[in-house]
Amino acid sequence: MKRHLSPAQFWHSHDRMGRPSALRLIPVLACVWLAVMTLPCVADPPPSESSSESKPNSKTTQDDNVADSASLPKPIRSVEGISQYELDNGVQILLFPDESKEVVTVNMTVFVGSRHEGYGEAGMAHLLEHMLFKGTPSHSAIPKSLTERGARFNGTTWMDRTNYYETLPASEDNLEFAVNLEADRLVNSFIRGEDLASEMTVVRNEFERGENSPTRVLMQRMESAAYDWHNYGKSTIGNQSDIERVPVVKLREFYRKFYRPDNVMVIVAGKFDPDHALATIENAFGPLQVPSKPINETYTVEPPKDGERTVVLRRVGDVQAVGAAYHIPAGSHPDFAAVKALTVILGDEPSGRLYQAMVQSKMASRVYAMAYGFREPGLLVSIAEIPEDHSLEQARVELIEVLEDSWGENPITEAEVERAKSQILKQRDMASADTDRIAVTLSDWAAQGDWRLYFLYRDQVEALTVEHVREVAQKYLVRNNRTVGLFIPSEESERVSIPESPDLNVVLKDYRGREAVAAGESFDPDPNVIEKRVLRGDLVGGIEYALLPKKTRGGSVSLKMAIRFGTPTTLKDKMGAVELLGLLMARGTTDLSYQELQDEYTRLKADVSVYTLMGLLSVEIKTKQENLVEVIELVGDVLKTPLLDEQEFELLRQQAVTSLQQSQTEPNALAPRKVQQILSPYPKDDIRYVMTIDEEIKMYEDATIEQVRNLHAEYLGNQAGQLAVVGNFEPADVLDAVKAQLEGWTTDEPYVRIDRPAHPDVPGQTVTIETPDKSNALLYSSEQYTLSDLDPEYSALTLGNFVLGGGSLSSRLADRVRQQEGLSYGVRSGLSPRPKDERVDLTIYAITNPDNKDKLMKVIREEIDRLIADGVTQQELAAAKQAYLQAARISRTGDASLATMLLMSLFTDRTMSAVAQQEQQIRDAEIEQVNAAIKKYIDPEKLVIALAGDFSSQEEKE
Repeated sequence: MKRHLSPAQFWHSHDRMGRPSALRLIPVLACVWLAVMTLPCVADPPPSESSSESKPNSKTTQDDNVADSASLPKPIRSVEGISQYELDNGVQILLFPDESKEVVTVNMTVFVGSRHEGYGEAGMAHLLEHMLFKGTPSHSAIPKSLTERGARFNGTTWMDRTNYYETLPASEDNLEFAVNLEADRLVNSFIRGEDLASEMTVVRNEFERGENSPTRVLMQRMESAAYDWHNYGKSTIGNQSDIERVPVVKLREFYRKFYRPDNVMVIVAGKFDPDHALATIENAFGPLQVPSKPINETYTVEPPKDGERTVVLRRVGDVQAVGAAYHIPAGSHPDFAAVKALTVILGDEPSGRLYQAMVQSKMASRVYAMAYGFREPGLLVSIAEIPEDHSLEQARVELIEVLEDSWGENPITEAEVERAKSQILKQRDMASADTDRIAVTLSDWAAQGDWRLYFLYRDQVEALTVEHVREVAQKYLVRNNRTVGLFIPSEESERVSIPESPDLNVVLKDYRGREAVAAGESFDPDPNVIEKRVLRGDLVGGIEYALLPKKTRGGSVSLKMAIRFGTPTTLKDKMGAVELLGLLMARGTTDLSYQELQDEYTRLKADVSVYTLMGLLSVEIKTKQENLVEVIELVGDVLKTPLLDEQEFELLRQQAVTSLQQSQTEPNALAPRKVQQILSPYPKDDIRYVMTIDEEIKMYEDATIEQVRNLHAEYLGNQAGQLAVVGNFEPADVLDAVKAQLEGWTTDEPYVRIDRPAHPDVPGQTVTIETPDKSNALLYSSEQYTLSDLDPEYSALTLGNFVLGGGSLSSRLADRVRQQEGLSYGVRSGLSPRPKDERVDLTIYAITNPDNKDKLMKVIREEIDRLIADGVTQQELAAAKQAYLQAARISRTGDASLATMLLMSLFTDRTMSAVAQQEQQIRDAEIEQVNAAIKKYIDPEKLVIALAGDFSSQEEKE
């Protein structure tokens, strides 16, 4: 599922020294695909005021009597702990109870996506998704209501479906609220002209943001060229002219056509009583009437392909890219599992054929291979990023050679297929530990034809043979099925036919699945309750530990460890080597090659991350209880005896430089960096100095493998650090295993933390940065305060910020900037505490069209001034308290996030009682305290603001 990473989230992933790291910017395998039309397009809609324009469809409400359990529908089928029901009006229901998480997720999936759009309707499904957050007569401000309950929520649009989901603290009241909300907006949403006028510009802003990425646009162009008739060739986000011109009447018609009870699936997952959930759904959805006119199924079948195609994109940028797309069967087809295995065989790092042929040879800096399941035949896409001084034509030839011509002389091996199967199943197994994620995943499979495909696909992957994968490669990865290249006449016709989707009624008729995954315990996320269960102590050297053993779904466990090293003086001339050290350590040991190490992780169903930042070596592990000790032993070898191969070092350095070159014209990279430079007034010889992009490129170019090896040999050891483990494990076993790895691993080099105190006296200023040919601009601003996060003033300021722009999509900035003015797809403010430095950063950011930058600045300033002058209201304060505390509670239900909290509690010499103290301060905060903190700290004149975008082109138009 696609989630847009906000500029603040993206750039706050920089190292703890405050300098963005190029290696943190390297996208994961599917990032490019995720940004294109083939995955859900996420809407982050604003709240709305009520209106009498739409009349509610009569239905029972939360106040009506709950249905008698004897009258509830009986399960149609149950597979591995998931039960399916259906109401008389056609509403499909999936219930997935899980006692181990103190949350409940409600997901309503409407089976309509961009595949169902007609002429002039491109993007209508996505636009309508935005509009369903604008309210109903009974729920006039949906984001506000969800935010006040501490919910994580969103809506996403894909090719075959649109879904709306919220994860809330587990309670009957929250479940009833969420179910009634979804039933209400299914049929009673305001689809008003005034809302469309503002939201249209927001969606257009989202469209423009995508236009900033040449790779993303290239992907869309390839897919558009690949399809002659099928709507999969159109971007989910739509066509700009359709977005701008769609009449509200047409949008209402689209809504009434597809948003109906016989076209939805309601999924409830998490901690809840199944009978109560079923009765609640019956009461909310049962009375909804089915329209007399049925929905006509789409019937367009893409014709067989009889020749390769070419698409060329020319835009401003510094990194080249070449790609190829091939038509493949639907996600429900037996060949799809083999196609997914092919994407691993091709694109995996380091075993992938494309990686070995193009990245290891330095022809490309990065390669991707990806395929996603649709209801009807889709695409396999491969992309290679090429450094600007390399031959794009040579890369194109090599890409096609690997994809099409290598299978005969270099056939797929049994080992490749087994590795691919193991990786696919491992990722699926790790994701299955979170029921809220499963709820959304099930909606994707349901949109492909049947939710049971979630399990059938697993079975098909397990049953894959090398013969099947070879057959699929030779069937679909062929010239006439390719989109990239030229049309060349041939003596006889060559056509590639893609099989149609199978009849799932036949395929799944007798499917029963397996035993359900073992559930975890009911866990109370109250910080004081957590602390009573935490085991703390000293392990070895200067390593402290905090352990929280608890039963989890599927026996999962999360481990996080921080090894601290170096001083501000000893590390200042080694920054490039430090950035590369951890990633290079993760690429093999003296006993295991990079590929062998990855294969071991896959065998042990472990996700392992090792990386270094300035003064910090970080290790993160997620695996199963039965494998944890063996994974720790493997990671011990990574820490103490890494291979530190020179060839891998060169590949990593090239990737870092390529990413930085790519960011030289990106607003999302330049604006935050400029603000951080201004707010870090250190000389160049200070380790805290924030480099320019050119300086950082040179930093990596100057780094040597000898520096990296010396860093590892001389600086790393057990002299200082923290260990946190949460999940299914035996404390004694884990402590013994970690101690065995760290004991005797010492260094004579001292550790001294690099402090970063606040700079509240830096004068406010505004800087404009030109980024040619970028249709989306970024405003990024920040100021710093000397303030402890344990001070009651910080809690008061937190609430003030929450009202200003921190409350998800319901805040003053979101209401004004996005909903009323339609100036930005994303606007937010945030507070970031640095406990060790007694420092707090306020950050405000928004994306916009370059034309609107002056108006955007004016509107944001007006809202800040209004907050300072008038303060928050009692109602806003109460809502902010509830929302903040509920969201904090939800964050502690995730084992990985809880392990991070425990790790930081060790680093800051605190316990979870400090969290309880902060939350009590939130509860106790009076309106006078909050308004006083706002007046004392928030100063718009002190904001350092950077605006990056193509402003000169906009001025020329005027």
